Amino acid sequence: MKKILVLLGPNLNMVGVREKGIYGTENADSINEQIKEYCSKSRFECEIFQSNHEGDLIDKIHSALGVFDGVVINAGALTHYSYSLRDAIASVNIPFVEVHMSNIHSREEFRHTSVISPVCVGQIAGFGKNSYFLAIDALKDLV
Repeated sequence: MKKILVLLGPNLNMVGVREKGIYGTENADSINEQIKEYCSKSRFECEIFQSNHEGDLIDKIHSALGVFDGVVINAGALTHYSYSLRDAIASVNIPFVEVHMSNIHSREEFRHTSVISPVCVGQIAGFGKNSYFLAIDALKDLV
């Protein structure tokens, strides 16, 4: 069975609590359970890792080499400025799909730029929790 990592960055543990008009009212634990169920139905083994610390995310990316076949990444605000996260993604030969629950291109100007997009196979944004499911579907053809 193929194995994927769902990597969640800063503040994504607060979904359902923070900015409900943008991220909705469903909590992170509920969404994570649905992601696991969707992965199982898609014949993927799945691990979800969330951290509010950039270094922890980078360490997890490095340790994914040879363990995971694909990665779904919602890097949160790190998307827009973390060159070290970008370099970590580029250092492993694993397909990454960038995900955002909100449409980052219709929000504040600073969110319009993603420094990780050039090292990901694609970006899915604006579909709430369904963005994760779409990314998992995209990985079906890549891994």
